[in-house]
Amino acid sequence: MIGRITRSADFERVLGTPSSARSPHFAVHHLAAPPSPSAWVVLVARKSVSSTADVDLSTGDAQLVHKIVDESPLSSPAQPTGCWLGVVVPKRHARRSVTRNLLKRQIRVALDERHASLPLGLWVVRLRAPFDRKAFPSAASDALRRTARAELAQLLDRALARIAA
Repeated sequence: MIGRITRSADFERVLGTPSSARSPHFAVHHLAAPPSPSAWVVLVARKSVSSTADVDLSTGDAQLVHKIVDESPLSSPAQPTGCWLGVVVPKRHARRSVTRNLLKRQIRVALDERHASLPLGLWVVRLRAPFDRKAFPSAASDALRRTARAELAQLLDRALARIAA
């Protein structure tokens, strides 16, 4: 299973690297690093209760403390390992939400199919050019799905070959 990149700092780190491979419509970026740790740690102080007779239903005693955590590797308790995927499908290249969602699903499926052969780290696949609306008039046609899937398969194979070399 591949995790999802959610923090903008992680997207910036990966997109700051040169693309591993490009196709007419997509580009793939890879960074062999784990995602950055969460910026906030929420600590909830709970009153210890010895028996059910002492339980109050009020939550007034609980304290919510926000603490900024240094993102250095020494302060993070455990560095997670695995693969994380970020998908960038801008509205300027796919105007219809149906098309954007179709392309995002195809990207996720293409990486899931190669999950076992992916090197660990952060992966971002981005749409870099629009598909021709004259060739694909339907926003979610099977032809667009097949074309995107075939292009993504070739792109990921080239990226994996380049990273392995």
